Amino acid sequence: MSKKVLIMSASTGGGHNRAARAIKEELSNKTIDGSPIECEIIDSLKLVNSTMDKIISRGYEKSAIYTPKAYGSVYRFSETSLASKNEFKDNPLTSFMAKKFRSLLDKSKPDLIIGTHPFPMIALSTLKKHTNECKNHENSILHDTLHKYYYNLSVPPLITVLTDYTTHSTWIQNEIDFYIAGHEYVKELLIYDGVASDKVKTFGIPVEKSFLSNRDRNTVLSEFGLDPKKFTVLLMGGSFGAGNIKETLEELLNIDRDFQVIVITGKNESLKEKLEKKLSTHEDCTDKNILVLGFTNKMNDLLASVDVLVSKPGGLTTTEALLKDLPMIIPYYIPGQEEENLDFLSNCGAALKPTKKFTLTVLLKVLIDDPTRLDMLKRNIQSIRKSDSAQNIANLVEEILIKQ
Repeated sequence: MSKKVLIMSASTGGGHNRAARAIKEELSNKTIDGSPIECEIIDSLKLVNSTMDKIISRGYEKSAIYTPKAYGSVYRFSETSLASKNEFKDNPLTSFMAKKFRSLLDKSKPDLIIGTHPFPMIALSTLKKHTNECKNHENSILHDTLHKYYYNLSVPPLITVLTDYTTHSTWIQNEIDFYIAGHEYVKELLIYDGVASDKVKTFGIPVEKSFLSNRDRNTVLSEFGLDPKKFTVLLMGGSFGAGNIKETLEELLNIDRDFQVIVITGKNESLKEKLEKKLSTHEDCTDKNILVLGFTNKMNDLLASVDVLVSKPGGLTTTEALLKDLPMIIPYYIPGQEEENLDFLSNCGAALKPTKKFTLTVLLKVLIDDPTRLDMLKRNIQSIRKSDSAQNIANLVEEILIKQ
């Protein structure tokens, strides 16, 4: 009988789903006792309630674009002692999700569950906690009360995949069997927060195998009508075009150096239209070749064909840049996990952060004028990147399932 794995994700940004697809891709190549591992990705918020999914997923998107400071305040509050780790299990949202997931467990009977988003893992940890309590108190009033709901429930091993280069209290639950961290620094953060060292695997953040291959720079840039010999900047802001892209492009246009720019606005069609309109009337942009793209499926080619990425530091965006040896300049970010991703990259010497004095203009001029500075950033990147994350996660899953 084949083993079954569920991967619990959520559509708050694109990174959680991309990580889930990367893991599924590797697990689909595994067999145990001659049978392939069955693997299914569950969008956990959609499973719970379509209205909840819209509120949380679109709420994250809107807050990231329009009220990032407010999002950052909520993020920081949830890290305080008022809402510390392991204290999310009894809130109404988690309890509601737990009831939905109980039905999922009864129906699917998975042998292992992987989470690329913290919300479903909190709910599953809630179920596991109460199930263990029930089975450990068979002769108590608690057992009589909970017997019908929890006693026959089986919660399989749980693996959490952190999709940023930092930790947050929502990720940390006692019932998690293994944590997949992006780097040894993140492992130390988890240990500081009380996670046992042997529970943490520093495999990195997973990306799909197809991303690791790309066409050569000359072919890609020529295809887009750009000069392969010219210094090229890629400007973007995540899957829905968050960040001060308009203002950043304005600054790039006014830098007195010879380079070209690719701007990716993602799914933000309104931003794309505004930029194209601005460029059509901008008097100073005639000496620079500017290409504006919306959503594209050629990110693996583009990231491998440019010299610098100017972007916000989302977990998957950061990982993809690292895998392409691509230095980053980070002029904007969503306060919270992206701010901490920036701290990670800065501490590793893999990215530059503009300040009031050391502006984007200053930083980019130095990189253009002195290629050795780019080479230094690339060497630092090569020392921290993790290239086999999805494969290592799949190997860990296989090891666990074989022992069952």
